[in-house]
Amino acid sequence: MSEQQRRAAGRERSDHGFDPAERLQDREARGLHRDIAPVERVAARSRMAPDPKAEPPTFEGEELSIFAANNYLGLADHERVQAAAAEAAREVGTGAGASRLVTGDTPPHRALERELAETKHTERALAFSSGYAANVGTIAALAPDVVFSDELNHASIIDGCRQAGAETVVYDHCDPEDLRAQMEARAAAPVGDESWLVLTDSVFSMDGDVAPLTAICDVVEEFGAWLMVDEAHATGLYDDGGGIVQREGLSDRVHVQMGTLSKALASQGGYVAGSDPLIEHLLNAARSFVFSTGLAPPAAAAAREALRVARESGRRDQLWATVDRLRDGLEDMGYDVWGETQILPVVVGDRSDAVALDDRLRDHGIVAPAIRPPTVPEGTSRIRVAPMATHTDEDIDRCLDAFRAAGEDLGLL
Repeated sequence: MSEQQRRAAGRERSDHGFDPAERLQDREARGLHRDIAPVERVAARSRMAPDPKAEPPTFEGEELSIFAANNYLGLADHERVQAAAAEAAREVGTGAGASRLVTGDTPPHRALERELAETKHTERALAFSSGYAANVGTIAALAPDVVFSDELNHASIIDGCRQAGAETVVYDHCDPEDLRAQMEARAAAPVGDESWLVLTDSVFSMDGDVAPLTAICDVVEEFGAWLMVDEAHATGLYDDGGGIVQREGLSDRVHVQMGTLSKALASQGGYVAGSDPLIEHLLNAARSFVFSTGLAPPAAAAAREALRVARESGRRDQLWATVDRLRDGLEDMGYDVWGETQILPVVVGDRSDAVALDDRLRDHGIVAPAIRPPTVPEGTSRIRVAPMATHTDEDIDRCLDAFRAAGEDLGLL
């Protein structure tokens, strides 16, 4: 039998391949298919293009006001941040070239980590190639026996728990009393000498609310566990460029502080801040650090300069003024706006209403995404409004006018 005949016979016997087209059809049928819409530049205003698939994007029409990015301080196009990245590229190189344990550890990495540790009031910090890698690698490297995780924690925390192979106990969202009850139940039926890790975001990315960290610290200390806090949506926005941990004065009570460099710090990457032994352990045991090329030096330099701008300038005050004006304006119209941070979830309930509102806002020149199940629970579909410090009064007026007109057109107001 020829090779061609053997292959044909094998195909007749079974099919062990994949059918991406069928999976896409299923996703489309469930209303979960998404496109990638290219943006011309990362700023408060930009043109966008329809998803060109494999072709180059074509940017046409007027600029849109972008209320969909996590570039909260508007630093992605800041001249100091761009200059720092360019200088690092010239002096060090455009890429790290290897794992940092080999030859990929450069002066921009070390300078960034020193300033992160200073900002987070810790002994040391460690930069990862992404926030996702920081969460997954850290949780797995700590290898807890049991994790207690807020029910609305980010997907990277959930995946970190899976990588760690830990028994995961989910507690009610932002509820330290339920956390205590779960820990009491576990303590009542001990299984040897277990290590416990409590995991929570500080600012939750879809609801815009804040974890009650002081009360959570009290519970964690009562049971002698460790606490890890994800400050992805808080880093750079609070006291001296810190996060909620710093705002609440809890730096010495949180064992592991994690965050990203890709949101308010307008770069790429993630970090973990904590004690010297913790960082030394992670750089040896976190697989997403050990077996990954180091963060690009220009990204490290850009993040460091963005942190400096966040600490020195009035960008944070500008952001909070914009947030207050948008929240007040939306609530005065009659919209239900959740949260207490720079993330403004405008909750409309029905998924079709949220998608229609997204489309109408786009018609009025506003980009603010509809968030619907399974990302959020049924009945809580919403528009997630994320303002930047660089939005002008004209941008804010344009946004509020768009919400008013779209809401009236759709019968939501």
